[in-house]
Amino acid sequence: MVNQDPEYLAGLRREYTKATLNPGDLPAHPVDAFAHWFDYALTEGVHEPNAMVLGTVSNNRPSSRVVLLKELTLEGVVFYTNYLSRKGREIAENPFACVNFFWWQQERQIRIEGKIEKISEAENQKYFRSRPRMSQAGAIVSNQSARIESREELDNKMAELMALPENVELQKPEHWGGFRLIPDYFEFWQGRAGRVHDRIVYELSETGWEQYRLQP
Repeated sequence: MVNQDPEYLAGLRREYTKATLNPGDLPAHPVDAFAHWFDYALTEGVHEPNAMVLGTVSNNRPSSRVVLLKELTLEGVVFYTNYLSRKGREIAENPFACVNFFWWQQERQIRIEGKIEKISEAENQKYFRSRPRMSQAGAIVSNQSARIESREELDNKMAELMALPENVELQKPEHWGGFRLIPDYFEFWQGRAGRVHDRIVYELSETGWEQYRLQP
Protein backbone atom coordinates (compact mmCIF):
# COMPACT_ATOMS: atom_id res chain seq x y z
CA MET A 1 0.00 0.00 0.00
CA VAL A 2 1.25 3.48 -0.88
CA ASN A 3 2.17 5.54 2.15
CA GLN A 4 -0.61 8.13 2.51
CA ASP A 5 1.63 10.74 4.11
CA PRO A 6 1.64 13.61 1.57
CA GLU A 7 5.31 14.21 2.29
CA TYR A 8 6.29 10.60 1.56
CA LEU A 9 5.98 10.57 -2.24
CA ALA A 10 7.21 14.15 -2.44
CA GLY A 11 10.35 13.05 -0.62
CA LEU A 12 11.13 10.06 -2.83
CA ARG A 13 14.15 11.03 -4.88
CA ARG A 14 17.55 9.86 -6.02
CA GLU A 15 20.41 11.70 -7.60
CA TYR A 16 21.49 10.74 -11.11
CA THR A 17 25.28 10.70 -11.21
CA LYS A 18 26.35 7.90 -13.54
CA ALA A 19 27.22 9.82 -16.69
CA THR A 20 27.18 13.07 -18.65
CA LEU A 21 26.08 13.72 -22.23
CA ASN A 22 27.30 16.22 -24.81
CA PRO A 23 26.44 16.46 -28.53
CA GLY A 24 29.93 15.30 -29.47
CA ASP A 25 29.43 12.08 -27.49
CA LEU A 26 26.86 10.80 -30.01
CA PRO A 27 27.18 9.72 -33.66
CA ALA A 28 25.94 12.01 -36.42
CA HIS A 29 22.89 9.84 -37.16
CA PRO A 30 20.29 9.23 -34.41
CA VAL A 31 19.75 5.57 -35.35
CA ASP A 32 23.46 4.93 -34.77
CA ALA A 33 23.19 6.77 -31.44
CA PHE A 34 20.19 4.65 -30.46
CA ALA A 35 21.98 1.44 -31.43
CA HIS A 36 24.98 2.44 -29.29
CA TRP A 37 22.82 3.09 -26.21
CA PHE A 38 20.67 0.01 -26.81
CA ASP A 39 23.68 -2.30 -27.12
CA TYR A 40 25.08 -0.89 -23.88
CA ALA A 41 21.75 -1.48 -22.08
CA LEU A 42 21.71 -5.04 -23.43
CA THR A 43 25.25 -5.83 -22.32
CA GLU A 44 24.56 -4.33 -18.89
CA GLY A 45 21.72 -6.81 -18.36
CA VAL A 46 18.72 -4.47 -18.62
CA HIS A 47 15.57 -6.61 -18.56
CA GLU A 48 13.76 -6.25 -21.88
CA PRO A 49 15.62 -3.18 -23.13
CA ASN A 50 13.32 -3.22 -26.18
CA ALA A 51 10.27 -2.40 -24.02
CA MET A 52 8.96 1.03 -24.96
CA VAL A 53 5.99 3.15 -23.97
CA LEU A 54 3.86 3.92 -27.03
CA GLY A 55 1.78 7.10 -26.85
CA THR A 56 -1.15 7.72 -29.22
CA VAL A 57 -3.90 10.33 -29.36
CA SER A 58 -7.57 10.07 -30.34
CA ASN A 59 -10.12 12.88 -30.05
CA ASN A 60 -7.51 14.96 -28.20
CA ARG A 61 -7.26 12.23 -25.53
CA PRO A 62 -3.83 10.59 -25.12
CA SER A 63 -3.26 6.99 -24.11
CA SER A 64 -0.13 4.93 -23.59
CA ARG A 65 0.96 1.34 -23.12
CA VAL A 66 4.15 -0.73 -23.22
CA VAL A 67 4.97 -2.55 -26.46
CA LEU A 68 8.13 -4.26 -27.68
CA LEU A 69 10.49 -2.93 -30.31
CA LYS A 70 11.01 -5.66 -32.90
CA GLU A 71 13.05 -3.84 -35.53
CA LEU A 72 14.97 -0.58 -35.85
CA THR A 73 16.38 0.48 -39.21
CA LEU A 74 17.03 3.77 -40.96
CA GLU A 75 13.39 3.56 -42.07
CA GLY A 76 11.97 3.45 -38.57
CA VAL A 77 10.80 1.64 -35.44
CA VAL A 78 8.68 -1.52 -35.88
CA PHE A 79 6.27 -3.11 -33.40
CA TYR A 80 3.41 -5.59 -33.80
CA THR A 81 -0.16 -5.56 -32.55
CA ASN A 82 -3.81 -6.17 -33.37
CA TYR A 83 -4.89 -3.53 -35.87
CA LEU A 84 -8.37 -3.54 -34.31
CA SER A 85 -7.07 -2.87 -30.79
CA ARG A 86 -7.42 0.51 -29.14
CA LYS A 87 -3.92 1.52 -30.20
CA GLY A 88 -4.60 0.29 -33.73
CA ARG A 89 -7.81 2.29 -34.00
CA GLU A 90 -6.14 5.40 -32.58
CA ILE A 91 -3.27 5.12 -35.06
CA ALA A 92 -5.77 4.77 -37.90
CA GLU A 93 -7.45 7.98 -36.74
CA ASN A 94 -4.25 9.91 -36.00
CA PRO A 95 -1.09 8.40 -37.54
CA PHE A 96 1.36 10.34 -35.37
CA ALA A 97 2.80 8.85 -32.19
CA CYS A 98 5.81 8.66 -29.93
CA VAL A 99 7.73 5.95 -28.08
CA ASN A 100 9.83 6.25 -24.96
CA PHE A 101 12.56 3.95 -23.66
CA PHE A 102 13.63 4.27 -20.02
CA TRP A 103 16.68 2.38 -18.79
CA TRP A 104 16.91 3.34 -15.13
CA GLN A 105 20.07 1.33 -14.60
CA GLN A 106 21.93 3.75 -16.88
CA GLU A 107 19.74 6.73 -15.88
CA ARG A 108 18.84 7.18 -19.55
CA GLN A 109 15.78 7.79 -21.69
CA ILE A 110 15.24 7.95 -25.44
CA ARG A 111 12.15 9.57 -26.97
CA ILE A 112 11.26 9.02 -30.63
CA GLU A 113 8.43 10.83 -32.42
CA GLY A 114 7.06 10.54 -35.94
CA LYS A 115 4.41 9.28 -38.32
CA ILE A 116 3.18 5.68 -38.31
CA GLU A 117 2.43 3.40 -41.25
CA LYS A 118 1.59 -0.28 -41.62
CA ILE A 119 4.40 -2.55 -42.75
CA SER A 120 3.97 -4.93 -45.68
CA GLU A 121 2.02 -8.17 -45.49
CA ALA A 122 5.17 -10.07 -46.48
CA GLU A 123 6.96 -8.65 -43.43
CA ASN A 124 3.95 -9.52 -41.25
CA GLN A 125 3.93 -13.12 -42.43
CA LYS A 126 7.67 -13.51 -41.98
CA TYR A 127 7.58 -12.26 -38.40
CA PHE A 128 4.44 -14.24 -37.51
CA ARG A 129 6.14 -17.45 -38.66
CA SER A 130 9.14 -16.66 -36.44
CA ARG A 131 7.03 -16.40 -33.28
CA PRO A 132 6.66 -19.28 -30.80
CA ARG A 133 3.55 -21.35 -31.47
CA MET A 134 1.88 -20.16 -28.26
CA SER A 135 2.39 -16.53 -29.28
CA GLN A 136 0.89 -17.29 -32.69
CA ALA A 137 -2.13 -18.83 -30.96
CA GLY A 138 -2.42 -15.81 -28.68
CA ALA A 139 -2.62 -13.46 -31.65
CA ILE A 140 -5.40 -15.59 -33.12
CA VAL A 141 -7.62 -15.93 -30.05
CA SER A 142 -7.32 -12.40 -28.66
CA ASN A 143 -9.78 -9.80 -29.86
CA GLN A 144 -7.48 -7.26 -28.25
CA SER A 145 -9.05 -4.46 -26.20
CA ALA A 146 -12.59 -5.94 -26.54
CA ARG A 147 -14.61 -6.97 -23.50
CA ILE A 148 -14.67 -10.65 -22.54
CA GLU A 149 -16.91 -12.43 -20.06
CA SER A 150 -14.24 -14.53 -18.37
CA ARG A 151 -10.63 -15.66 -18.46
CA GLU A 152 -11.93 -19.20 -18.96
CA GLU A 153 -13.32 -18.27 -22.36
CA LEU A 154 -9.87 -17.12 -23.48
CA ASP A 155 -8.11 -20.14 -21.96
CA ASN A 156 -10.48 -22.56 -23.69
CA LYS A 157 -9.78 -21.00 -27.09
CA MET A 158 -6.05 -21.21 -26.44
CA ALA A 159 -6.32 -24.84 -25.36
CA GLU A 160 -8.14 -25.74 -28.59
CA LEU A 161 -5.40 -24.26 -30.73
CA MET A 162 -2.53 -25.66 -28.68
CA ALA A 163 -4.11 -29.14 -28.94
CA LEU A 164 -3.74 -29.13 -32.71
CA PRO A 165 -0.94 -31.30 -34.12
CA GLU A 166 2.37 -29.52 -34.57
CA ASN A 167 2.22 -30.05 -38.33
CA VAL A 168 -0.96 -27.94 -38.54
CA GLU A 169 0.22 -24.45 -39.42
CA LEU A 170 -1.47 -21.64 -37.54
CA GLN A 171 -2.61 -18.84 -39.83
CA LYS A 172 -1.90 -15.19 -39.13
CA PRO A 173 -5.12 -13.23 -38.57
CA GLU A 174 -5.81 -10.52 -41.16
CA HIS A 175 -6.18 -7.95 -38.38
CA TRP A 176 -2.74 -8.64 -36.87
CA GLY A 177 0.49 -7.08 -38.06
CA GLY A 178 3.18 -4.49 -37.71
CA PHE A 179 3.43 -0.73 -37.61
CA ARG A 180 6.50 1.32 -38.45
CA LEU A 181 7.06 4.67 -36.73
CA ILE A 182 9.02 6.84 -39.16
CA PRO A 183 11.05 9.18 -36.93
CA ASP A 184 11.46 12.90 -37.36
CA TYR A 185 12.57 13.55 -33.76
CA PHE A 186 14.90 11.76 -31.32
CA GLU A 187 15.73 12.93 -27.82
CA PHE A 188 18.52 11.38 -25.76
CA TRP A 189 18.22 12.08 -22.03
CA GLN A 190 20.94 11.47 -19.48
CA GLY A 191 20.08 11.98 -15.84
CA ARG A 192 22.26 14.44 -13.93
CA ALA A 193 22.53 15.56 -10.32
CA GLY A 194 20.11 18.18 -9.08
CA ARG A 195 17.71 17.37 -11.95
CA VAL A 196 19.90 19.45 -14.28
CA HIS A 197 19.74 16.71 -16.88
CA ASP A 198 21.44 16.50 -20.29
CA ARG A 199 19.03 16.45 -23.25
CA ILE A 200 20.35 16.10 -26.80
CA VAL A 201 17.88 16.26 -29.70
CA TYR A 202 18.07 15.16 -33.32
CA GLU A 203 15.36 16.81 -35.42
CA LEU A 204 14.80 16.08 -39.10
CA SER A 205 14.87 19.09 -41.42
CA GLU A 206 14.98 19.54 -45.19
CA THR A 207 18.77 19.28 -45.08
CA GLY A 208 19.03 16.28 -42.76
CA TRP A 209 19.28 15.68 -39.02
CA GLU A 210 19.93 18.77 -36.90
CA GLN A 211 21.43 18.14 -33.46
CA TYR A 212 21.03 20.52 -30.53
CA ARG A 213 20.83 20.66 -26.73
CA LEU A 214 17.67 21.36 -24.70
CA GLN A 215 17.49 22.84 -21.24
CA PRO A 216 16.58 20.26 -18.60
